[in-house]
Amino acid sequence: MKALILAAGYGTRLASVIKDTPKPLIPVGERPLIDYVVDKLQDIKPLSEIVVVSNNKFTPQFQQWAASRHGLPVRVVNDGTNTPEERLGSVGDIRFVWKKEASAQDWLVIGGDNLFDQNMSVYMDFAISKTPAVTIGVFDIKDISAATKFGVLGLDNAQKVTSFEEKPKNPVSSIIAMCVYYFPKQTIGFLEEYLSQSKAVDAAGSYIQWLSNKKTVYGFQFSGKWYDIGSIESLEEARAHFNK
Repeated sequence: MKALILAAGYGTRLASVIKDTPKPLIPVGERPLIDYVVDKLQDIKPLSEIVVVSNNKFTPQFQQWAASRHGLPVRVVNDGTNTPEERLGSVGDIRFVWKKEASAQDWLVIGGDNLFDQNMSVYMDFAISKTPAVTIGVFDIKDISAATKFGVLGLDNAQKVTSFEEKPKNPVSSIIAMCVYYFPKQTIGFLEEYLSQSKAVDAAGSYIQWLSNKKTVYGFQFSGKWYDIGSIESLEEARAHFNK
């Protein structure tokens, strides 16, 4: 199994704060944001390697960061884009890496701007037990009005996803999808089927919405703290409260 960290964005919404630093490398506490994500992966026993997908502009910074890491091997892949207008989007980057790797693997995909304190081994134990179904990470933000910014879902008693709507105007719950996905190797081919039917490559949630309508998808609810670093406000909140 390999892990893929999505880190090919250009951080346009945080440009006034981070300037020429990619969002996953901005400091939270005394460490870059992505360090917290990678640290969470160290104890996943089936995991052999971490792949970080970046863009042409920021690949050198990620390579410098990766060289400083210890533990699981970290490899940086350049998606070849140079500007926000060229970006592949999260679905496009997943496809890019999977086609480049061209091997039958289970993949754990995580957004490089996720910050959470849930133990990942617990999530993986659940996800592997549900193979060959896909399992996503979900979180109850406990604010239904704020859920309009995310993919909102319903779960049954077995934690199977029963509904999913990306950025709904009228959310049915405050349970939202995180950018944490486990794709068993049996499910990798579904992505090409989705792309043959949809042009939505920017948000991975659009793919999960499509997938949940056609296949079995489970949701594992994360506990503790979670921050989606998408704005200056969320960055400052994470810096003030995470790991305290």
